[in-house]
Amino acid sequence: MPQQHSELLQLKNLGAASVNILHAIGVNSHEDLQSIGAAEAYARIKERGIHISKVMLYALQGALMDVHWNDLDPELKQSLVREAESCASAQ
Repeated sequence: MPQQHSELLQLKNLGAASVNILHAIGVNSHEDLQSIGAAEAYARIKERGIHISKVMLYALQGALMDVHWNDLDPELKQSLVREAESCASAQ
């Protein structure tokens, strides 16, 4: 298993399927995810036609914050959804 793959698997909320999806959009490390952010990553995934729910958006943000996605503040979740929608409409 590549080191970057295992690095992403070490992040909270991310399993093998999520990591494979991230690889499909060019996110191969924690640094890559941090660089583009959860909302942009989510928008890129949706743009590729991969069917995911908002839980993936929350999981990505939780991974960046080292927090379980369900523990994110509801206001942060709403903000993430707005940001993801903005990213999607800009593409």
